[in-house]
Amino acid sequence: MTYDAPLQRALISVSNKTGIVDFARALSNLEIEIISTGGTAKVISEAGIPVTSVDSLTGFPEMLDGRVKTLHPIIHGGLLGVRDNPSHVASMEEFEIKPIDLICIDLYPFEETIAKDFVTREEAIEQIDIGGPAMIRSAAKNYQFVTVVTNPRQYPHVLADLEANNGTTTLELREDFASSAFTRTAEYDTTISQWMAKAEDEFPSILNSKCILSQTLRYGENPDQAAAVYRNPDHTGPSVVSADSLTGKPLSYNNLMDAAAALEMVQDLHQATKLPSAAIIKHANPCGAAVSEHLIDAIDSAWKCDPLAAFGGIVAVSGDVTIDIATTIAQGEKFLEVIVAPKFTEDAISTLSSRWKNIRLLAVGNAKRNASWHQLKSVEGGILLQENAPISANTSNWEHVAGPVPTKSQLNDATIAWISCAHLKSNSISIVDDNALIGGGMGQVDRVSAARLAIQRAGDKLSTSTSAVAGSDAFFPFPDGPELLINAGVKCIIQPGGSVRDQKTIDICNANDVTMLFTGARCFRH
Repeated sequence: MTYDAPLQRALISVSNKTGIVDFARALSNLEIEIISTGGTAKVISEAGIPVTSVDSLTGFPEMLDGRVKTLHPIIHGGLLGVRDNPSHVASMEEFEIKPIDLICIDLYPFEETIAKDFVTREEAIEQIDIGGPAMIRSAAKNYQFVTVVTNPRQYPHVLADLEANNGTTTLELREDFASSAFTRTAEYDTTISQWMAKAEDEFPSILNSKCILSQTLRYGENPDQAAAVYRNPDHTGPSVVSADSLTGKPLSYNNLMDAAAALEMVQDLHQATKLPSAAIIKHANPCGAAVSEHLIDAIDSAWKCDPLAAFGGIVAVSGDVTIDIATTIAQGEKFLEVIVAPKFTEDAISTLSSRWKNIRLLAVGNAKRNASWHQLKSVEGGILLQENAPISANTSNWEHVAGPVPTKSQLNDATIAWISCAHLKSNSISIVDDNALIGGGMGQVDRVSAARLAIQRAGDKLSTSTSAVAGSDAFFPFPDGPELLINAGVKCIIQPGGSVRDQKTIDICNANDVTMLFTGARCFRH
């Protein structure tokens, strides 16, 4: 049965007062009685809009420092009563419970509170809303008769629906808003649950993702796979998911994966070296990376690492893209899918979009990077969850175990080599010279093959180098890998160490006057 009676009564209780006066006034002009609590009632009343306080309706004052206001049968009976059920109607009449046809509630700002610096546990707990979620759930359960509004963005839709339908809302709108309401309470409870688990330094017993659908994609990794991208509303650092897309066609699944990898790597390089940085990603692996005193030079060096592989790749840079930088990027026989940067100037956008009609330019802003995050990966039948953090390169913690004391330039290249091999798929070997990645061996099932591939990709750049540095994402189980690198011209090797045969690797480095550094940490990337 379709319920289409005009709305008579609305309960409003919001923390975010944006737009609430205009919304309440519009409802009041439709002769809808406004019921409200505390601060919301005060704001509405001061605007000259008639309002009935909840405590006058229930006969009970707000108590326990505001913890108890709306937890009362008068309220929940008014929300949950089924209007065409004779026994419900009889009970409501017996106990003088009036139907509530609309609620507008946005919950206490728990998420904003815990995002603040130095917030205490007690402050956070007081921002856990109890009555709000209870009313939202009651109204959403009874969406056949009750409209539940949980976001200021919904106000215009409600008012338009009321105007178009003689003071009532459509079942379609009520059902849609009810779905949004349950999503909102699920997000809210998930945030609280995960905050409490984090406070106890535990993984949550139930993993709930509260990510919001950002957009559906044309397809996934392949045309026969459907795909979508979801945004984490709690993420505050730069992200390709929340970036401003300035030009070009929509991003694909693979574009987003590679753009995210490029952004992550360029942030690691910039954070470790404090220098302008550039990274080029192709099929989830870096095929170019460099740092320099000037961003233009870093971009140029990164492209020269492997122009063949970089063709059709995705570039991320650590600084804003100006017209000069855009001109440098656009020069030569290049083809790029995506460029990621904090910002782009208008003339830079014009230059790049003129060079490549479909180039996607993603402006990720200059927000502070998140210090750590959790990484989720799905496997058939479940989800893997692990802690993640930027790849650090603290040279003062590295152990010098073989060969000459590393020079400053070798330490700089070792930093880039370590970050590069951490971003290459394991097993990985990176080779760096003069602040730039010149060769990478990735995705191999043994470390010797990874070394051979890195040497092959470095080619003449390695054979003419006098100070190349190689990085390994895990220890060498045998000295054969280091021997290959040394014979190819590598003068310094950085690796985690920890093999029972470390001494053999150290001996071969000492015998060839090659420096070896141990980081004491592994950096696999599967």
